[in-house]
Amino acid sequence: MSNSSCEPGLLIAPCGMNCGICIGFLRSRNQCPGCHFLDKDQSRNRRKCVIRNCEYLDGSTSGFCYECPKYPCARLKRLDKRYRTKYRMSMIGNLENVKLSGLEGFLDQENSKWACCNCKSRLSAHRESCLKCGQKVVL
Repeated sequence: MSNSSCEPGLLIAPCGMNCGICIGFLRSRNQCPGCHFLDKDQSRNRRKCVIRNCEYLDGSTSGFCYECPKYPCARLKRLDKRYRTKYRMSMIGNLENVKLSGLEGFLDQENSKWACCNCKSRLSAHRESCLKCGQKVVL
């Protein structure tokens, strides 16, 4: 499956990660299709992701962690802290935005936020500069 054929809403993982800004999704070789897609060739990390495989997600109507009675759980808090510290984004913040603005509103916000100010290409949360033109990322 190519990245261009993904439905945008399927690129938001249960934990709030926007897979569309993940370097694994954006790279040209060995692309990751996103957390919602299962295949035998996926990385071990994705297959074994405790958050993605949480038993509470099966009973949720949204498919997001914010419906969980343990939200935000210790695992999500640790993931959120790592991403806030290293990558300038918050999983819990993303989930709150999805809950408040709806998936479509959140995706609109993300498309604006993660577009290169120079060439308008999609930025990666995992890189400090645009993958296409090299422009330094300013969020």
